[in-house]
Amino acid sequence: MASQSPQPHFHDYLPFMANKLGGDGLIDELCNGFNLLKDSNKGVITFESLKRNASLLGLHGLSDEDLRSMLSQGDFDGDGALNQLEFCVLMFRLSPELMEGSKLWLEEVLRQERQD
Repeated sequence: MASQSPQPHFHDYLPFMANKLGGDGLIDELCNGFNLLKDSNKGVITFESLKRNASLLGLHGLSDEDLRSMLSQGDFDGDGALNQLEFCVLMFRLSPELMEGSKLWLEEVLRQERQD
């Protein structure tokens, strides 16, 4: 029986950041995170750049498999890397509370549209 590496502890700060910074501020911070993780020569997050820079964002102890999985979850165009849009979308998808808040906000907007 193969031993599994322990799951890293993850605390979702995106909802707090969204409340504190607002929508534009949150996007600015996500872009800053992208810039920390990207390969400066290629302009995208590659496996190598993620592995090299993940600790800057507190992602200590992730295995190569974890990092590859993270990349593949957000790699919508299948090029093996994350561009800025893919990274931002992935960060939202990985935040259940923020996704729920987005759904509630969208429902409110749609409700208001129907009333007009």
